[in-house]
Amino acid sequence: MKKGCPYGTHRVIEPKGVLPQPAWKIDNNMDIYDNEILIDVRTLNIDSASFTQIKKQAQDNEESIKEMMLDIVGKRGKHHNPVTGSGGMLIGTVEQIGSSLEGRIPLKVGDKIATLVSLSLTPLRIDEIKTVHMHKDQVDIKGKAILFESGIYSKLPEDMSEPLALAILDVAGAPAQTARLVKPGDTVFIIGAGGKSGMLCAYEAKKRAGVTGRIIGMGSGASSCQRMKELGHVDDILQLDATDALSVYEAVKELTKGDMADITINCVNIPNTEMASILATKDGGTVYFFSMATSFTAAALGAEGVGKDVNMIVGNGYTKDHAEISLAIARESPDLLNMLEKLFV
Repeated sequence: MKKGCPYGTHRVIEPKGVLPQPAWKIDNNMDIYDNEILIDVRTLNIDSASFTQIKKQAQDNEESIKEMMLDIVGKRGKHHNPVTGSGGMLIGTVEQIGSSLEGRIPLKVGDKIATLVSLSLTPLRIDEIKTVHMHKDQVDIKGKAILFESGIYSKLPEDMSEPLALAILDVAGAPAQTARLVKPGDTVFIIGAGGKSGMLCAYEAKKRAGVTGRIIGMGSGASSCQRMKELGHVDDILQLDATDALSVYEAVKELTKGDMADITINCVNIPNTEMASILATKDGGTVYFFSMATSFTAAALGAEGVGKDVNMIVGNGYTKDHAEISLAIARESPDLLNMLEKLFV
């Protein structure tokens, strides 16, 4: 086997000298290098911002969605949406392990895993798109993928279905980061609290903020707000458009009597929600942008423009032990687990 770079730079075709994620095109030949893992792929979980954009451009036509996804992978060697810049993750079965990794990693051929690195850097070949799950951001395929030596993964849990585990692991960074950020007594504002990542974050925020804290959840639709109400993990529910920054600001200001949020967590999958997040947060507070639809230029310049001194955290999809933390969060709350099953299984 040929020797490869731990970070996968040996797969970069264009432009040379960059890592696989920012590269425009990578090599998706499935003959593995000595430090790679070959995966027989069953399901892709497309990043929510990416799938929303693809569905909109395809006008919710399943065949058009398939064509767009095949076109992206055909041109780039990976599922790296050129509009949103984001990817997703996958589940599959380990088919082959590179010679230099054998005995060094706790994996064997036949193990079922979820990759915890973005599809925007993962060499992928799609032979056939079998089913597009329009409301789950998931696509069943026949294909292969490569996991680099530096790539992180999680063995699929045996106590939940694969689609459910995939849905949770796809957003594992958000609730794990919430656990790190929220302290007792905090006022936490979650934009998109009725969505997949938002529900997990709301549960963890409620637990961390305690009885002296306050969780404000916001969603744009009635169904999202109904989910928040049913789960009971938020103290106040707002149904507002996250792109209407002033309306969001006024609503949070009224609820908090002008104090604003200590921590704002942005989980939505649409652009132009940066200023709502920033304005809702008190000076010295923290905004966690988990959404891949975020423009960090807009966030930085927007905060400067309104004189807001807030700490802004990029939504890094990886937090130490995030897979274990997020699966444990889901297991802790039967109501939350049932809600996620209803939506993603």
